[in-house]
Amino acid sequence: MRLTFYGVRGSIPTPGEDFIRYGGNTACVHIELEDGTDIILDSGTGIRKLGEQLARKQTPIYLLLSHNHWDHIQGFPFFVPIYQENRDINIYPGLTTLKEPDQILKQMEGSLFPVPREALKANIQIIELNDEQNRFEIGSAIIHRLPMNHPGKGSAYCIEADGVKVAYITDNELYPPYKKETDFLDFVKFASDADVLIHDAQYMLSDMPAKTGWGHSVAEEAVKLAMACNAKKLALYSHDPERTDDDIDDVVTHCNSYVTIAESTLQVFASREGQTLDFI
Repeated sequence: MRLTFYGVRGSIPTPGEDFIRYGGNTACVHIELEDGTDIILDSGTGIRKLGEQLARKQTPIYLLLSHNHWDHIQGFPFFVPIYQENRDINIYPGLTTLKEPDQILKQMEGSLFPVPREALKANIQIIELNDEQNRFEIGSAIIHRLPMNHPGKGSAYCIEADGVKVAYITDNELYPPYKKETDFLDFVKFASDADVLIHDAQYMLSDMPAKTGWGHSVAEEAVKLAMACNAKKLALYSHDPERTDDDIDDVVTHCNSYVTIAESTLQVFASREGQTLDFI
């Protein structure tokens, strides 16, 4: 398995010289399995660059969406494979409320985008699973999903293939003031023994209580989750658009102080555009 980050920013793209090292594109992660299967997690602006690479192939593409907030779907109209004739693209919507499984295509309707969804040449399938169907297979991968704590809900995913387990839990508030969809201990079980946990770390404890209820976790809580589930690596994800490269460096240093105090073997890093993890 090979995992590459194409977009790591939360809420809105962040261009500018202070956001070069970690990148300013919104959420998108690519997983390529040993059998050649391409799985994409979210379709933020980072998917545009990924599309240039995948356009060289003709094999099916599988897109898992966490939810429909714009920073997780806004790159889709610029994803080159959707314009390739007879390219198979399978989209798995998140467990959202309201239930709007084709919202990623609706953003191309009317006056919102110059190319209507009807003009797309690819074979695009929206694959709706019932709310209880939380285990399914894609290629050689076994996928599990779990509701996340976020306004409008959504899905977290675990992908297991090639002897590797990846947990993707973004836009998730571990301790929300509203009714939880999933408890902390359930996330621990869900991501147990993950080779890498990619988790929302948009805020810090210092940002609270001003941003309580906004649907994102503080980085310190993500570290505690990673240690509790015995993850090997924690990729801090969904970086706040206000946080510069230097600020993110400080977040990583601060998080690693928790790891040191706990005498844990957890490896903590901030996800970065273009960063690849090879599990070979």
